[in-house]
Amino acid sequence: MASGSYFPPPVRSVEIPKPDGGVRTLGVPTVADRVAQTVAAKRLEAACEPLFCDDSFGFRPVRNAHQAVERCRDRCWQRQWVIDLDIRRFFDCVHWELLLRAVESLEVPSWVGLYVRRWLAVDAVTADGSRLHRDRGTPQGGPVSPVLANLFLHWTLDVWIDREHPTVAFERYADDAVVHCVSLRQAEQVRLSREQISEAVGIDLPCPERVIERPVSAPEHPRQRQGR
Repeated sequence: MASGSYFPPPVRSVEIPKPDGGVRTLGVPTVADRVAQTVAAKRLEAACEPLFCDDSFGFRPVRNAHQAVERCRDRCWQRQWVIDLDIRRFFDCVHWELLLRAVESLEVPSWVGLYVRRWLAVDAVTADGSRLHRDRGTPQGGPVSPVLANLFLHWTLDVWIDREHPTVAFERYADDAVVHCVSLRQAEQVRLSREQISEAVGIDLPCPERVIERPVSAPEHPRQRQGR
């Protein structure tokens, strides 16, 4: 690996049906390539974890979706207005140069960035044997893809929210985020400003159809009832 002589083979393109009727395309690597990706993913993970914010829960050690839901539930009782941000086809639209720039900023061996570039550009082989060429995106299905996705979203979404909307609270699990606001005006500002980040980094972040309001007459938080 350190010599730079390893060249990853094409991944196998596999379509997995979604509950909503669509499909999720995975790029399944060979066994040997999965081992190589794991080596690089461990290096990347060690360098990325100190950077990632406390509100990021997807594909991270000792973090899971249940923790994200728990924090989201607690904040829903603290802030009345909520926006759901869902990046459309995120893994298909990751901008390579922006991602590689983020990798190069980490304290990792140079060969890690070299192989990340090769893994991004590798072809995908479909069931009929044809090859698919890409110029952006990171294929789901390999060990290195989740940490690369988190790194990209850290700089493009998490940091953007903290910088442009420092008074809101949010949780993110992979490419889904929930933003908690204290007023309808603040929620509308976040909803409309998401076009800035969409255009800047090339992700498809659709405008949420509506801002969700927690009813004022909603039942008490379970912990408040338990404290009585």
